[in-house]
Amino acid sequence: MEKVWGENMGLYLNGTGAYRLFQNECKLPYYVDKTRILEELVAVVDPECVRSGDVTQLIKTNPKYISLTRPRRFGKSLMANMIASYFGRGVDSSKDFDFLKVSSFAWYKQHLNKHNVIHITFSELPDAPLSYEKYITRIRKRLMTDLRQAYPDAEIEKDDALWDALTNVYEYCGGERFIFVLDEWDYIYHQKFVTEEEKDSFTKFLSNLLKDKAYVELAYMTGILPISKYSSGSELNMFCEYTMVTEEKFSEYFGFTDAEVDELYQRYLAQKIPHRNVTREGLRLWYDGYHTKSGERVYNPRSVVLALTNNNLGSYWTSSGPYDELFYYIGANVDQVKDDVALLVADIPVPAKVREYAATSMELKTHDEIFSAMVVYGFLNYEDGYVSIPNKELMDKFAEMVQKEESLGNVYRLTKESGRMLRATKAGDTKTMTEILQFVYNTESPLLAYSNEAELASIVRWIYLEAINYYRIEREEKAGVGYVDFIFYPFKKDDDAMIIELKVNHTAAEAIQQIKDRQYALRFEGKLGQEPEYTGRVLAVGIAYDKDDKTRRHECKVEVLRERLS
Repeated sequence: MEKVWGENMGLYLNGTGAYRLFQNECKLPYYVDKTRILEELVAVVDPECVRSGDVTQLIKTNPKYISLTRPRRFGKSLMANMIASYFGRGVDSSKDFDFLKVSSFAWYKQHLNKHNVIHITFSELPDAPLSYEKYITRIRKRLMTDLRQAYPDAEIEKDDALWDALTNVYEYCGGERFIFVLDEWDYIYHQKFVTEEEKDSFTKFLSNLLKDKAYVELAYMTGILPISKYSSGSELNMFCEYTMVTEEKFSEYFGFTDAEVDELYQRYLAQKIPHRNVTREGLRLWYDGYHTKSGERVYNPRSVVLALTNNNLGSYWTSSGPYDELFYYIGANVDQVKDDVALLVADIPVPAKVREYAATSMELKTHDEIFSAMVVYGFLNYEDGYVSIPNKELMDKFAEMVQKEESLGNVYRLTKESGRMLRATKAGDTKTMTEILQFVYNTESPLLAYSNEAELASIVRWIYLEAINYYRIEREEKAGVGYVDFIFYPFKKDDDAMIIELKVNHTAAEAIQQIKDRQYALRFEGKLGQEPEYTGRVLAVGIAYDKDDKTRRHECKVEVLRERLS
C-alpha cells in the first residue's frame, strides 16, 4: 500500500514532536551526527537486512529490550528524538536523514519511516497540584486516545488497560507491532510527590506494558540510574542495560569524542567571529575528563556546544533539582567523604567501588554509595577503580562548594586561605606564604603528611584553589629543557604568569635556580617572529620543605623573571 504521511498519527503514536526537535538540532552549526547507532537497532528489528562485521555478533545477541543509562546533559533525549524520527511513520524525515551517516547503509530506505513508534518523554508532568494518579492518567489517556483513533477496528474499549488495547491492535489489525522509545523513563522515581508504593506501581505499569508482549518490536529506554535500582524483582529483567561505567557498547554515541570536538572546533574557526574567546585547549580543560568503559575520553556535549555557540569558555552546568547539587551528596554524610573531597580538589583520585544500583536519591549512607551517585549524575569521572573531578567546569563547582560549607571543618578552613596565598605570591610576600604553608601542615587534614615532591604538589594545588578562577593550571608541564611542577597560565593575558617548582630537603633558592637553568619561562615567550601571547609579569616561585627538620620548616621564594611588557 502507498505510504501516506500522518497515517496512524497521534501525540505519542507516530507523533511529529520528536522530529521537529531533531530537525531543529540538525540545523544547528555544532550538531554531531550519531545516526550510526541505528545500525545497532535495525539489526534488532530486521536481522536479515544487516550483515556486516561486528553486526553479525550483534544480531545473535542483541535483545529487543535496550536500556541506556547516562548522566544528564549527555545527549540522551536528542538520541531518543532521532531514533523516533527515523523509524516513525508520522512524517517524512528523508530530507534530513538523506544527508546523515545512516543514509550510507544499504537498508537505510527500507526502514525509514516504516514503523509504528510510541515515543513518550516521562519527564513531562501534568498541571499542579501534582500527584502520581494525575501523572499516570495523563499518559494512559493520551496513548489510549491515539490507539482508538488510529485503529477503530481493534475494538478497544475506553476503560481497557493499555496493554489490552495494544494486544487488540496486534490481534485484530494484521499483527501491527510497535517500537517504544521511552525517554527519561526513571524520572518519576526522583519526584517527591510520588510515594514508594506508587513507584512500585509505576514499575509494574512498565512491566505490564512491555514484558512478553508480541506487539513490542523494540523497546529503547533512556534513564540516569540502572533498572536494578528500581526493580529488585523480575518486572523489568527483560532489559539489557548499557551504562557508561560498566559497558563499552553504545559508548561512542553519547558525549563527544576528541575527534568530534576537533571537527566542531574547525567549524567554530570557520565562523565569522570578531574576537575568538574559545581555544581548542580550553575546551579540553573545561569539558573533557570523562571516560567510557573502554577508556575513551569523552566531553560533556551540552557544555561544548554552548561554549562554541556563545564564544565563551565557562560553566554551563545547570541544576534541575537536588540531584544536580553537589552538597546534596556531600551533605548526605559529611564525615564519610569530607577528607576525600579535599583529596579530589587537590587533583588526587580517590579509590571507590562504584555500584550504580546503589546510587539512589534517598539512601546515601556510605562512602561508596555517595560517590556512586556522583558518578551517575556526572559530577565525578570513574576509571580503574578511582573517582576524580573530570574537568574545570566541575572543579569550579567543587571549589565553590568547599569554600562555602563550614560543615566540612578543616577542609573549609584551609581552602579559605587559598585567596590569601595567591595574593601573597603575586606580592612576593614570602613571609605570609610560609605561614600559610605551616598552618596547612599543622592543621589536621587528609593532606597532613607529605614526604616527597608529589605529595607536596597536592598541598600546593589545594592552597592555590582560588587560582582556578584566574588561571589554567598545568601540572608537570613540559617547558624549556625539562618538566616544571606547575605552570599557571593567566586567563587575562596581561596578568601575572607563575612557574612553581617544589623541593623536599632542598632550598627554595635551588628551586628558583632550576626554573632559570631549564628555561621554563620560555613557555611565556612568543614563537620566533611572533609577539608573546602573555604580556604580564612572569614569576618564578620556589617552595621548599625540610622533612628532616624537627620544626618541619617550609621556605618560599618569589622572583620576577620578566617584567610586564608595555
